[in-house]
Amino acid sequence: MPGSDGRRIGGAGGGSSKGRGGGGAVVLAGVLALGAVGAGGAGGLGAGEVAAGGAGSPGVGSSPGARSVSARKAESKQVARKGDAEGAWQRLGMKGLRQTAKQQGECVASSFGRVREYFQRARCTSLDRMLFAVGDGAGNTAVVSVAWVGLATRGDAVGFKAVIDDHGSGDVRPLGGALLGLADVAFSGHNYGSDRDGSTVVVAEAEQVDGVVAAEVLDALAEVAALLPRP
Repeated sequence: MPGSDGRRIGGAGGGSSKGRGGGGAVVLAGVLALGAVGAGGAGGLGAGEVAAGGAGSPGVGSSPGARSVSARKAESKQVARKGDAEGAWQRLGMKGLRQTAKQQGECVASSFGRVREYFQRARCTSLDRMLFAVGDGAGNTAVVSVAWVGLATRGDAVGFKAVIDDHGSGDVRPLGGALLGLADVAFSGHNYGSDRDGSTVVVAEAEQVDGVVAAEVLDALAEVAALLPRP
């Protein structure tokens, strides 16, 4: 179940989200200027991909003749590992609209639930967070939260990943939407990705902001974002 403040990250097994629906509403505080997406068109997903709003819903996921989300995600992951966030979004049919600068934080103060309890017994050495807004140029937008968590040892990182990957275990709180000119963003935990590199664990989550963004795309955004190297 979600954490006490409704903003938890985690999905069983460390993959993307486990279940749909229940995400908090996200509203724009102002109008985002959407740039046109390059080749591939709005969303750029294969025919038959159903958007989050239900069968036949317009928006990302309805472009006929395009490659599947899984094919695009595989390419996007390769680009993300090189640190090219914009290139990664583009391969998912999205375009970066804006992003925050890296924000440093203190692990215990920035977490809750069993995640916080873990930090109280295993030393967290660093916490860097960013928030990205992405869109397809057709009014369908999403936000992606990424947190890079440094632990004292590789073993502590393995333990931390096991905790945060367990649905309902708590959260490292994402940055507030106000940093991108958005109202508060309620992350549901339904579109999740994580990765570990040595003693660093990356956790990422995506939420729809406006229009209709297919559930598969939100999952892919989170899984891809978790592969971005620490800025």
